[in-house]
Amino acid sequence: MTAGLPIRLEEVPESGGGSNMKILLVGDYSNVHATLAEGLRALGHEVTVVSDGDGWKDYPRDIDVRRPSLGRWQTLRYMLRLRGLWRQLRGYDIVQVINPVFLPLRAERIWPFYESLRRHNGKVFMGAFGMDHYWVKAGTDCHTFRYSDFNLGSAPRTDIAENALFIADWLHGPKGVLNRRMAADCDGIIAGLYEYYASYEKYCPQKEKLTFIPFPIKASQPAGLPVKEDVPERAEKAVVFIGIQRSRSAYKGTDIMLRALERVEKELPHKVRAVRVESVPFAEYRKLMLGSDIILDQLYSYTPAMNALEAMAQGLIAVGGGEPENYAILGEEELRPIINVEPSEESVYQALRRLVLHPERLPQLKRDTLAYIRRHHDHLKVARQYLEFWTR
Repeated sequence: MTAGLPIRLEEVPESGGGSNMKILLVGDYSNVHATLAEGLRALGHEVTVVSDGDGWKDYPRDIDVRRPSLGRWQTLRYMLRLRGLWRQLRGYDIVQVINPVFLPLRAERIWPFYESLRRHNGKVFMGAFGMDHYWVKAGTDCHTFRYSDFNLGSAPRTDIAENALFIADWLHGPKGVLNRRMAADCDGIIAGLYEYYASYEKYCPQKEKLTFIPFPIKASQPAGLPVKEDVPERAEKAVVFIGIQRSRSAYKGTDIMLRALERVEKELPHKVRAVRVESVPFAEYRKLMLGSDIILDQLYSYTPAMNALEAMAQGLIAVGGGEPENYAILGEEELRPIINVEPSEESVYQALRRLVLHPERLPQLKRDTLAYIRRHHDHLKVARQYLEFWTR
């Protein structure tokens, strides 16, 4: 089966032979499972990715479970197709679900699909890669993090109306029930960022199941090779890239980062050029990113997530989350390529202004950025870390 080409639900691959493992990755966020699958396949394992492509982002997958509609009859047909598919998803050595809500269904309908995976396969693992019960709990306690999507210091964020929905669903509602039940039942939990690890470490009773593994990125060069010195000469203007999802702009702080960028652009038009990209599929997004020097991403994060990491793999300098906790959990004591900012317009403005006024810094920051990705996020290295944890 060719990775990245969605197929019909009915076209499930046959069981593979040999000593290598047969691995099923269910659901995807931010291209995590699709990239992990590439690393695992390169190491000789048979991998199937089942996902809906994360909506309009259209991430690669082997089996497409996109939900066509929320209408009554379409939902009935979709459920019947899923049940037919699930009867064939058997005999895998390892199953990993991206999140407790790994299918585009209400939480109450997901447990039977999880139970089937558990009953008919080997070990089952759960990702801590995004919105879930423990992340919401840690964010809303206003103590675990100095700031997050849910708090600024000791006060909850009140500027995001959808936070009330996340709290209702994940903290007190059926998604939270599903998450806690799955965390208790699964064989292990993998956190992809410091924040998610800290959330589970503080609140999940099954701490012995928990590990941290960095997100996988397909780097331009394998880990361990010396960093090339052929970083392109800078252009007259620094090119700053910002990706905008209108539906999540305030939640992720993109609105504030954009305002800061526009201030610098207006003040220093001879020094900076902005590239604004809004809600495009992942493949197109990556192409539009090429040629930029700097990316603005994730104002309320301690760490660079997949969007920034993908940009860093292309040599872009990330302005966003680069707190000491990020480097500590990686064991990184030398490289500091991320331009860390506090969650305010003024902090982003000052950081960006300093960068564009000192373009002589950019080539070394780019080299450090590429070295950081290869050292910690190379998809082959990360795939080996997954294999070690899965088979421990």
